Amino acid sequence: MNQCNLKGLVNSIETMGLVDGPGIRIVIFLQGCKLRCLYCHNPEMWCLEGENLMSVDDVVSKVLKYKSYISKNGGVTFSGGEPLLQSNFVYECCKRLKEENIHVCVDTSGVGSDYETLIDLVDLFIVDIKSLDKEEYRYIAGLEIDEFYRFMDKIQSKNKKLWLRQVIVPGINDTEETVIKLAEYANSLNNVEKVELLAYHAMAEEKYERLNMKYRLAGVDNLSFEKIEHLRNVLNSHLSLK
Repeated sequence: MNQCNLKGLVNSIETMGLVDGPGIRIVIFLQGCKLRCLYCHNPEMWCLEGENLMSVDDVVSKVLKYKSYISKNGGVTFSGGEPLLQSNFVYECCKRLKEENIHVCVDTSGVGSDYETLIDLVDLFIVDIKSLDKEEYRYIAGLEIDEFYRFMDKIQSKNKKLWLRQVIVPGINDTEETVIKLAEYANSLNNVEKVELLAYHAMAEEKYERLNMKYRLAGVDNLSFEKIEHLRNVLNSHLSLK
């Protein structure tokens, strides 16, 4: 197959992403995810199926329409779902985008396949830390933690730039111990540019109801501003990034 005609399952494309990497981003949300996180806001993206197939040419043509306002400090972010489940498609898109000198970011949980060659083309990985505790990871994400660590070892070996993020959920991981462990892990890595805590909110509950799906965190309150600010202060007091 002509690689320009290689097709991927794209859920949607956002043309004004402001929190998905540096600058203004085109964010490409891809279908498919192996994790079943308790707080997932996009359960409609779990299945690696759908009708919105786009070719590499389709994606690149869409991006190039906006090149003038993303090229200075922004770029393109592949998100999901889990973009590493469509690594070949993302690789071919990235190859074309790098030819246009466009900054490329992948927002990932680190659970995918065949991503070895893709890693070389990515400028920045935004890594979603579900948990650094084996049992808690299984409880939150529904899988074992081993694949996550294999991915982290691989991108460390390639010396890739990193942003780390962790969602903080009341009654599950909203403790100083959690954020200190995150800080210590970040301190052990190379090229970590940023570490962020994201406050859990229950906005997805209505979506689960519409999809006739059980929301496993029903009744859990939003994390308070005071609590997340306190934990951010604890995190920052323990960070000493290389």
